[in-house]
Amino acid sequence: MNLRGRNKVSPEFSMSSMTDIVFLLLVFFLLTSPAITPDALDLILPKAKGKSTNAQKASVSITKDGAYYVNKERVSEYEIEKVLIAAFAGEKEPTLILRAEEGVPIEDAVFVMDIANKNKFKVVLAVRPN
Repeated sequence: MNLRGRNKVSPEFSMSSMTDIVFLLLVFFLLTSPAITPDALDLILPKAKGKSTNAQKASVSITKDGAYYVNKERVSEYEIEKVLIAAFAGEKEPTLILRAEEGVPIEDAVFVMDIANKNKFKVVLAVRPN
C-alpha cells in the first residue's frame, strides 16, 4: 500500500511576488515625491551639477517678473529682511535657500544674498540637476 502523496511542494522561491511589491513601492514614491516640498514654488531653476540641502527654515524665491516670495508668501523687497529675521529667530545656523528663476537679473539675487550676508545667514542657491 502506497501512502505517499503525489503533490510535492517545490522548495524554489518565486521572485514574481517580490518584484510586484518593489514595483508598487516605486510607483508610490514617484507619486508622493512632489509632496515632499510643499512650500516650493514652481520655478524653472538654472542647471548645475551639485546638490542642495533640504534642511531649511526659510526659502526666498525670485520670479522672472521680479516678485519675491518667502516660503510661498509674497513680500515686497523692503520686507524680506524683516521676514527672514523673524523666520530665523533662535536658529543656531540659519540656512537660507535662494531659488532664483532662470532669467532673473543677477542684481535681484545679489540683493537677497547681501541681506543674508549682513545677517550672517548661510545661503544655498537652488538649481536643477544637470
